Formats: sequence, C-alpha cells, structure tokens
Amino acid sequence: MEYNRFGQTGLKTSSLCLGTMGLGSSKWKGWVLDEGRSVPVLKAALDAGINFFDMADWYSTGLNERVVSRTLLSLTSRENLVLTTKAFYPMSDSPNDKGLSRKHLMKSIDRSLEQMGTDYVDIYMIHAFDPETPIEETMSALHDIVKSGKARYLGASTMYAWQFAKMNHIAEKNGWTPFINMQCQYSLLYREEEREMMPYCKDEGIAVTTFSPLARGYLAGGGSAPRIAHDLYLDWFGDEIDQEIAHRVNEIARKYGKTASQIAQAWVIGSGNSTVPIFGAESAEQVEAALEAAKIELDAGDRAYLEEPYRPRDMINDYNPVRRPRSLSAPAAPLAVAS
Repeated sequence: MEYNRFGQTGLKTSSLCLGTMGLGSSKWKGWVLDEGRSVPVLKAALDAGINFFDMADWYSTGLNERVVSRTLLSLTSRENLVLTTKAFYPMSDSPNDKGLSRKHLMKSIDRSLEQMGTDYVDIYMIHAFDPETPIEETMSALHDIVKSGKARYLGASTMYAWQFAKMNHIAEKNGWTPFINMQCQYSLLYREEEREMMPYCKDEGIAVTTFSPLARGYLAGGGSAPRIAHDLYLDWFGDEIDQEIAHRVNEIARKYGKTASQIAQAWVIGSGNSTVPIFGAESAEQVEAALEAAKIELDAGDRAYLEEPYRPRDMINDYNPVRRPRSLSAPAAPLAVAS
C-alpha cells in the first residue's frame, strides 16, 4: 500500500479509501451489511494497509459510525487511522437536527465522537450545502470545532463549485479554518465535476476524494445485486448512452481478463482527477478486487474508447433519490458480469 500526502496538508493517507455507507444496519437500507458481515470487510481493508475510512452520521442513523470506528479501534491504535465523518442530513424529526447551523453542527460532532468511541475525527465534513444557514455561521462553527480539538481538518461534499469556493473564501476572509478536501461523485457515467470542481480544487491544492466509481452499482455488471434492488439513486442511470458505456466496460474487462467493476474502478484511479478514490465493498474478496483494480493500467486507446460516448448530464448535488435524467423514462437492467 502506498501512502501519499493529502492535498497541501501534512496528512498521509493510503492511496485508496474504504467508503463505509454499506456497513452498519440493514434496517436502514436493505443492501447495507449488518455488523457481523461488516467486520470481515473492515479487517480485510486494514490488513491490506488501508488507513483511510469514510463514514457519516446519517449512514445507518449513527450505527455506521459505531460499527466502523469501534471495530477498527479494536484492531489497531487510533494514530494508525484516518477517520472521516459527516453532518448535514436529518438525524431525527427535530427541526434543528439537520443542516449546517451552529446548533446542529455542535450537537453532531459530539454525537459522532460518542458513537465512534474516539475524542477526535481526522476530517470533519459537511455532507452537502445548506441554503438555509448563513455561510458565516457554518464556517465559524466548523472553525470552532477544529480549534476545540474535535477535528483535525475540514472537508465538504456534493455541492456546486461556486458554493464550495464561496465557503472557502469566507473562511479565508475571516481567518477561519478552510476546507482541505472535496468529496464528489465520479464515474464513467457521471463526470460533471470535471467541468469546474476538479479544476478549482487542483488550482487551490485541495484534495479530491471520489465516490461511487461503479455508478451506484450500475457498472458492476450485476455484481452488486442487493444495492441494485434497493438503491433509488440508480434511477439516474440507464439510458441508451449509459448502456453503451456499460457495454464498453464489459468489452474492456474481457480484453484485460478482469471484471467490469475492476475496469470501472481502474478508470477512476487512473484519471488523475482523484487524490484518493473511495471504494465500497460487500466482502473481503471485494476489498482484494479493488486492490487489484488499482494495479490495472488502461492504455490511452482503451480510456478514450470508454470515455467517447459520454455527454453532459444534470448535476447531482442534493438529496433527492427519485430524480432522474430528463431523457430517461425507466431505469434499464444492469448488464451481465464480464467473464
């Protein structure tokens, strides 16, 4: 495992990050693994040298943080880990138990640390942009969380580039802690962050972590059946162009003797746009498959062939799981696994 500098910070992270949305409780979402099945995945990642683990308070409504962090802390020391968690989405029916207000952020960090069984998080992230809270209020509260020692760094996820740039500008203007990480969705089926967000982060030296390299399972070639059956976000994908890209992923998989999932991940890893790609896994075997994907070097011709059908599409930047591309009348079935 290689360990690289994270953006312009002194933090060193593994070259891959394990995304843990799928670990916690199947009562939250049907495709999520319960604790007993989550532990082998976490152990396999740790054994492989991965030190970077991404969580959120919203995942499994807190049980994700408990299962992931406490399992890892039972296997290694806190200083060996880079732990990330997030806040924004509703955690209860209370009107103040959501968003990026000072009240919610202060409550959220304490609740997350209690769930995780640690006294600090390495990167504390906002899960989305909150149009109902003044940016100054959010950035001031996040700065105070860092100064209190409860977080080492700040990150953000899933918003427009102008919103992210404005938040960082306000932090700089007031001498507050800026964001050092942007986490965004990125795959062969969703490349909209290439327009503005990724160039902005490159110019500013901000680390980019990317999630959903399989387009929420669509590019897995049928290898993520539980998620395909339950994830409403899949309605975003499946028109004729998506199907053509998926067919090409399968073709290249056969050429390299790999799975469709590995080719889709290899494309993200080799894109040069992701500081640390995030991957998910449903088993120890899938952790090993992701590590093998990181070793695949797609030649320029194959990368161009995979990219050629893409067209600009609607941005995914808010929590609305039933939105779908305007041209799509119904989601298509995922393709068969490449042999």
